Order: sequence, then C-alpha cells, then structure tokens
Amino acid sequence: MSMGMGIHFFLFSFLFTSTLARLSPQATTTTLDVSSSLQQARHVLSFDPQSLEPFSQAQINQPIFFNSSSSPVFSVPLHSRGSLHKTHHTDYKNLVLSRLERDSARVDSLTSKLLFALNGVKKSELKPVPTDIQPEALSTPIVSGTSQGSGEYFTRVGVGNPAKQFYTVLDTGSDINWIQCEPCTDCYQQSDPIFNPSGSSSYSPVTCSSKQCTSLEVSACRSGKCMYQVAYGDGSFTVGEFVTETLSFGNSGSIKGVALGCGHDNEGLFVGAAGLLGLGGGSLSLTSQIKAKSFSYCLVDRDSSGSSTLDFNSGLPAGSVVAPLMTSGKINTFYYIGLTGFSVGGQPVKIAPGLFDMDESGEGGVIIDCGTAITRLQTQAYNALRDAFVGLTKNLPTTSGVALFDTCYDLSSRSSVKVPTVSFHFGGGKSLDLPAKNYLVPVDSTGTFCFAFAPTSSSLSIIGNVQQQGTRVTFDLANKRVGFSSHKC
Repeated sequence: MSMGMGIHFFLFSFLFTSTLARLSPQATTTTLDVSSSLQQARHVLSFDPQSLEPFSQAQINQPIFFNSSSSPVFSVPLHSRGSLHKTHHTDYKNLVLSRLERDSARVDSLTSKLLFALNGVKKSELKPVPTDIQPEALSTPIVSGTSQGSGEYFTRVGVGNPAKQFYTVLDTGSDINWIQCEPCTDCYQQSDPIFNPSGSSSYSPVTCSSKQCTSLEVSACRSGKCMYQVAYGDGSFTVGEFVTETLSFGNSGSIKGVALGCGHDNEGLFVGAAGLLGLGGGSLSLTSQIKAKSFSYCLVDRDSSGSSTLDFNSGLPAGSVVAPLMTSGKINTFYYIGLTGFSVGGQPVKIAPGLFDMDESGEGGVIIDCGTAITRLQTQAYNALRDAFVGLTKNLPTTSGVALFDTCYDLSSRSSVKVPTVSFHFGGGKSLDLPAKNYLVPVDSTGTFCFAFAPTSSSLSIIGNVQQQGTRVTFDLANKRVGFSSHKC
C-alpha cells in the first residue's frame, strides 16, 4: 500500500468511527460479526444432515434428575430444522424467501386462530373438512415446493412401549400432539419409520365421550372411536384417531397415557419430522398433560447444525431477565408476555403508553412463540423502533428492502460492524439486550443484512424465534413468568 493510499484509508477509518460517535455519543452498541454470519449462510446450503448424528445415544441416555419440588426433570436434544431436512436451495436468498413465505403462513394461522376465539366461534361450529381433497387444492404455494405450516425446531421423543424414537416439531402456538401412523391413507416422507400402533402395548384409542375427545376443537366419532383433525396456516392438515400413548424422554423418564393424534392422512406437512409436540397452554398440550411446572428451550441459529435442549421442570436459571407471563380469557393456547417497550442504543423508543396491553375483549397483547421466525409488531410500534434504529445507523450503506423487510444494509465490504443495541423492556426496570445477529440477519450470501422485525395490521404482536436465538427461554408456568437467560444453552 502506498503512503497516499494509507493516508486515505486512515482518514476513512477515522471518519467512519467518528460519524458513529457524532450521531450518538452515549449510544450503546453491539458488534455484528458479518463474516461469521455469511460463512454460516453459505455453509447451510451445502450442509448434509446425513453427515451428522444429531441425537447420539449419549444424548438420549440421560439420568433422571429431580428438583426441590420432586417434579421429574425431562431433557431432550433440540435442533434447528436444517439439521434434519436438507435444503433444496442452491441460493441463500431463495432459502430466506422460502422461510419468510412459510413464516407469513404461520402468522396468518395464529391470527386466524385468535379471531375465531375473539368472535366466539364455538367448537361445535367447526367441522372436519373432507379428507379426499387433493393436497394441491389445500396448499399455499411455497418457494421451496414444500409446505411447512408450523415449526422450525425439532426434538426426538420416544413413543409407545417399547419406545420407538421419532423426530417431532416443537410448537408453542398449538396444543395437539400427533404423529404419523400406519396404516397410511396419505403420509408424507419422514426420516424415521412410520409409527405402527400394533407394535405398542400402551396404545389405547380414546372414546368419543371422553374428556380428551370433547376438548378437541375439531372432532368426529367413527365406530365409537374419537377422530381428530388439525389444520395449519398453509392448508396442510393431519387427520386420524385420537389415542393415548406412553411418551419417553431418553432415560430421563416417561409419561403414560398422553393423548395424541395418530394421523393416517397427513398432507403437505413437515417433511422429515414424524409429527408435532404441542407446547401451548391448552388442556391437550404436552405441557398441560404432564402437569409441567415449567419448561424451557434454547434455540440455536437456524443456519447452525448445532444443538441445545428442551427441558421440563428444570427451574428458572439464576440471573434470568424476568417478564410477566399472562393468559387470555379468550384463548388459552398462547403465552402472552408483559412487553412494555424498547430501547435502541440505550435510549428508550417513544411509543404510546399501553400500546402492547391486552384489553378486556382479548384484543392486543404480545405472545412469545418458537414457531414464528420474525417478530411482528403493531405498525405504530414497528415504525418507532425502525426509525430509532435507522437514525443511529446513518453511517451504514443502505440497500433496497427484501420481502417483508423494509430496512436493509449492504455490508459486503465489512467484516464486522458496530450497531446500536436493541433491547426489550418488560417493566420494573427489566430489560433484555439482544445480540446483533438477533436483529440484523443475512438475506443473501453476499452481504445484504436486514432489520429482522416486521409490522402487522393485527392487534396481536409476536416475539419470534430469531430474537430468541442463543437465549434460554424459560416458561415458569407455576409462577406465571418468563425468564430469558443468555449463555445457558
């Protein structure tokens, strides 16, 4: 490098750092590792799940632990979807667009479910749709060509006696547990052999008059057996018998008599996974049925092949940032959280007081969900948060928006950048600082990063899994609080 070039480089570096300082001398910042994010983005395109053993026997065979209240602590490995299902995309931007399309279907599903509850639609008014409809008549087009209506994270549980291990999707936004079952009228491809009820001594059909059957939103009676149906936001569905079975969590314990769907007709759903674990607040969810006092998870980056754990009854880690956990009188599935506002760069964002409150009719509020990727905020709140962030990043080169993202940056020439810290506020002086990679995400493999929030016209706001990544989120059901713990994965 010549002396002239060196002087120009020095002046550019000085001006770059000075600009950020002039914009907000007291702003708190967080470093975004651009190079690492892009390397991971490129890696996920070539990653082959067959090369990884995400659920080793050492992970599965865990001892039984008990906490002070003598509730058994169950723990199972937790992986991102990419660890199980290899992407068909050869371009990272197309993968992101596919994820965002799937995410929008997810959000539509959650808001529709809430609207049913708010408008007093009764379970008796919901009828099963005919199951002889062709899948293409029910599916919303997805860029990847596969319909993934719900869930981005997978775990492995044992079903039956003797237990057979199955990959299942985690979903805090639904209650019904189910797996694909033989004989199949129509089953999608999964990694494990399809569950055969005849091989389990603990399999037991649920009667039509049972409490489990009458608790279903959509059910029917056939030959004295309870039939269930669950439909998801993208038009996918599962239909079959409602039964009870034994679920096991490695060697950390098992629970008998868990009600779940044994799906014989499952169309357009979760390629790779055998079914779904409903972790919502309803009476038929896994958490309710096993009477869990708490459960927690830590979500690895969706582009990572790493893993963490899903734990039940493990308690709240020390040093957690705690927020109130609330319920709605209209819908018991969703976990509402006491979000009061944000700060950017250490400065509070101005929003109307009570903007995130839930009113007496059940409108409004904020839920936390592991199946939604991008956090959705009421438009007024989103605009205020985005404008505050943009005001402190005038030093960064901007580029055009991508899909639902309207605020994007071209960081192709940077290996790392300092950006203003984004924090969630939960009242009582409690706040959670987000890592930079939890709100600036790559949307291609060349250096375009976007602000990972989006507006919604719905009164319901949703904290998604991108903002939760790398943080252990604990739902302390007994004490009605949610804890966020960094470095507890």
